[in-house]
Amino acid sequence: MSDLQMRVSDEDRERSARRLQQAFTEGRLTQLELEDRLELALTARTYGDLAGLIEDLPADTPPAEDVVNLESKNGHIKRSGDWSVPRRLGVESKYGSVELDLSEAVIPHEVVEIHLDLKYGSAKIVLPEGGAADVNRFRPGYGSVTCDVSGRARPGSVYVVVSGESKYGGLTIRYPRKRWFTH
Repeated sequence: MSDLQMRVSDEDRERSARRLQQAFTEGRLTQLELEDRLELALTARTYGDLAGLIEDLPADTPPAEDVVNLESKNGHIKRSGDWSVPRRLGVESKYGSVELDLSEAVIPHEVVEIHLDLKYGSAKIVLPEGGAADVNRFRPGYGSVTCDVSGRARPGSVYVVVSGESKYGGLTIRYPRKRWFTH
């Protein structure tokens, strides 16, 4: 029996469907082509069935990095605007503060794990509207934790799990501030 005759799993079907949807967003497939191929992908039985659906598409683009570590001894660590959020983010800061604004970021994962190792600084995390956070694994030493967002995960929204500790600083998690005087 050849590899193309082997039966596929649900995950194989889903992976092919994601690849077809990505090709559509890149303009490589029309809406009609996407619909036809998705139907075939989700009902495929063998690897041969799936291979025929994606063989004319370029190879997958590499996924965003799974783990990223940011370090600073004296400086301020800040990420904001249009940036790609990894699945796991480790942040170590000795004397500086940390600001992670996820409100306009590209977040390809439903769950993002952030590990903070802070000595003498504080951290602020801004979530997109509807996002939620779990701060139960974060231990503040002589600081506090202020979490002004939902603690319950919601389908289709980012869920941030924060762990780690701060010796002399705190942690604040909130939604973006409302802008009153914008056009």
